[in-house]
Amino acid sequence: MMNKIYPHKGDKQTIYLNSVIKDPSIIVGDYTIYNDFVSDPIHFEKNNVLYHYPINRERLIIGKFCSIACGTKFLFNCANHTLKSLSTYTFPLFYDEWNLEKSDVAKAWDNKGDIIIGNDVWIGYEAVIMAGVNIGDGAIIAAHAVVTKDVAPYTIVGGVPARPIRKRFDDGVIQKLETLKWWEWPINKIRQCLPHIINGDIDELLKYQKNEYFKR
Repeated sequence: MMNKIYPHKGDKQTIYLNSVIKDPSIIVGDYTIYNDFVSDPIHFEKNNVLYHYPINRERLIIGKFCSIACGTKFLFNCANHTLKSLSTYTFPLFYDEWNLEKSDVAKAWDNKGDIIIGNDVWIGYEAVIMAGVNIGDGAIIAAHAVVTKDVAPYTIVGGVPARPIRKRFDDGVIQKLETLKWWEWPINKIRQCLPHIINGDIDELLKYQKNEYFKR
């Protein structure tokens, strides 16, 4: 967990997200940031993680080095009125009004599972991520996208519902990045490799990793 809340001195709009999370069912990796210029980003759990109730025991898992833009919403299972019913109305939720069994309250919605965000993912302004979605490492979610299905690693998606626009790199580079998993490296090693990462030089990054291996 990060030891400080704000990456920039004097900037209260951007936070290291895992420094403010209290809910144990929300797991966030180091250096993942959230920016909010409308509301206080410290209230991420309340304002951005919605319909997230203990009854479903569902989790929000976000990897390391992700960038989450203002207004991003994570909508969990209680927002999904069941499609198994002949009615869209959530009768089981109001069990006392309709003399139904309290134990059947979960029949009011379809449970699609956890939301899992990989590492190094960029989620754009006011995007919506629905329950059960798994977003792969290095993916980009466009502003205002509504993500209802899994997103492959290093893929850019956008629209309502979100659809693939293109891959960020060719398959060869993606395979190398997935093998390297640079976000799992010690921080000092990442610092040393920043010129290669920032400049998009995958071959130099691989060369560095290879040299490190033979030094052991």
